[in-house]
Amino acid sequence: MNDKMESDTTTAVVSDEALKKAEEYIEEEEGAANRIGGWLGVFLATVAVVMSLFHLYAAYSIVPTQTLRPIHVGFVLFLSFLIFPVSKRFRHRIMWWDWLIALLSIAIVVYLIMGGDDFTDRNTRPLPWDIFFGVSLILLVLEAMRRTIGWILPAISICFLLYAFLGPYLPHPWTHKGYEIGRIVGFMYMTLEGIYGVAVDVSSSLIILFTIFGAFLQFSGAGRFYIDFSFSAMGGKPAGAGRTVVLASFLLGGPSGSGVATTVTLGSVAWPMLAKVGYERNAAGGLLAAGGLGAIISPPVMGAAAFIIAEFLKISYLDVLLMAVIPTCLFYLALFMMVEIDVRKYGMKNTLIKKVDTVWNLTRHYWFHFLSLISIVAFMLWGFSPVMSVFWATIVSFLTSFLRSDTAMISYDLFRGKGKASELFFQSPLIQALRAGSVGMLNVGATCAGAGIIVGIVTMTGLGLKFSGIVIDYAGGSLLLTAIYTALVVWIIGLAVPVTASYIICAVITAPALIKLGVPDFAAHMFIFYYAVLSEVSPPTALSPFAASAITGGDPYKTTLQCWKYTIPAFLVPFIFVLDPSGQSLLLMGTTEALASASWLSIAQITFTAAAGIFALAVGFQGWLIVRASVLERVFLIVAGFLLVYPGPVSNSIGYALILLALGSQWLRRKQEPVPA
Repeated sequence: MNDKMESDTTTAVVSDEALKKAEEYIEEEEGAANRIGGWLGVFLATVAVVMSLFHLYAAYSIVPTQTLRPIHVGFVLFLSFLIFPVSKRFRHRIMWWDWLIALLSIAIVVYLIMGGDDFTDRNTRPLPWDIFFGVSLILLVLEAMRRTIGWILPAISICFLLYAFLGPYLPHPWTHKGYEIGRIVGFMYMTLEGIYGVAVDVSSSLIILFTIFGAFLQFSGAGRFYIDFSFSAMGGKPAGAGRTVVLASFLLGGPSGSGVATTVTLGSVAWPMLAKVGYERNAAGGLLAAGGLGAIISPPVMGAAAFIIAEFLKISYLDVLLMAVIPTCLFYLALFMMVEIDVRKYGMKNTLIKKVDTVWNLTRHYWFHFLSLISIVAFMLWGFSPVMSVFWATIVSFLTSFLRSDTAMISYDLFRGKGKASELFFQSPLIQALRAGSVGMLNVGATCAGAGIIVGIVTMTGLGLKFSGIVIDYAGGSLLLTAIYTALVVWIIGLAVPVTASYIICAVITAPALIKLGVPDFAAHMFIFYYAVLSEVSPPTALSPFAASAITGGDPYKTTLQCWKYTIPAFLVPFIFVLDPSGQSLLLMGTTEALASASWLSIAQITFTAAAGIFALAVGFQGWLIVRASVLERVFLIVAGFLLVYPGPVSNSIGYALILLALGSQWLRRKQEPVPA
């Protein structure tokens, strides 16, 4: 059989029904929005554009924190109640109660701002109207979360509120003095510690700006360019299809920070190619979802939780990006290894991938899209704050879009005097990007406001210290067991809530346990962040694999298991940087200052050890390298991978020895069991 197949013989086609089903998973993550036309649609679009413009103005100018955070939450609540229906049967229309609570959300903000300093000063003895608006705010935040991300996080928030009320009636060690409604409202609504706390601070100052930046890249054609570039660069070889998915997911995911959106965007064009080279449906879906997962951990944007890490630790966002560099490289190294093994495992064929253009021509015509992507880091290295960096990166993306007529965010025809000026401007990609930037972060904004309730309760009651003490007691003071328990807690919470909420909850209740045992705070928070990311591939919230299975037609749960197979080697890496001080080299010592005095030899050594562990786990889980691995070889490799995750000369020596034994066995058997053609 000819191993060269032309691109027009694709055997797998992504149907409209499959895409519609995949879009439902995006809606499950980002909320099922109304589609409103007419003057109401124009009104909602206008409010969303105004919201984006306000935050761009706040990035460049000075807006007091006491004003910015409440206005941000007001925008989020107002748009959430008008864009997301109270239930599916009321979809695509705005009911009278939606208008009522949307206007109430504005009244809450106006009352707060008009109250001035007197309002904040009386937070320990709130007035009746303070309590009314404060209770209303808490209820509206719970409802906004329910509409945008489902009922689970609101239910968790209610449990925390009940914990604050019922403290005196709880058994030891959970007991506390208890708080009345006035004290809770004063803390949650009238200070910058509750709903308007750290999470909303990050949402109002960074997350929305990065969402706007991602929308600018999307509507200037950068997303399409990244896919075309990846196809052209990686196509034509047996591993080309898998490599294309890995590279494109990195380029797409970096600016988007959304695992599900990256999976669906890439899967709709990559699935036919994966099927053609020999991927079965579940394996293809697992690879697509694994690539999408990389969007949440990949610089320069990462997921929303990454911005909150910087705020919790009071460090520069550039330091967070720095810490993510080596783990991100190891994550994609694991995917590339898996892809290379897939070639042998599935006996894949050389396939000619239809190229839109050559790599050279694509780069020559659209090079400025790469400039937009790296400009954020460049501005931060130049000394700009993260807020100003993303602001100017957005300006760069807007200005460079005019280098070509097909990417211009305002049509050339407007400047040439052709067509109707109002239509050319108000229907331009610029206006669409400004609208999408606000609408696209409503679910995250509501989540951050809701997380403020949880963080506020933990702060008031001292729950974080209580919980950390309990975890350490159960672990008997063992750092390894504490790390395992912490990972399990993060994973279990992540089963029910999105990554951002999972990280925030666990950062305040489980990080203290690791820090008490000597783990640096930056390593503890990054450990929790990476395991919170696993919620994207863990049922029942395995939205990325479920979306991928909708596209490929595979089984959702088998696709989820395949995704775990692709990603689990890299997700054992976080144990390295909490179990031993040398492992912190993987995070480049946490800050640029510490990195300046670090040993590069030590960094290279621990990185190589981690890469060797990933290699061993990849081969062990795949069950194939030179030839099909025997049961004993797989056991050797998986044990070696776990040993290399645990820093130490003895464990590492045994790990390397087991790898050599397995490789030697594979080499001796290479002629007995030929590689599939």
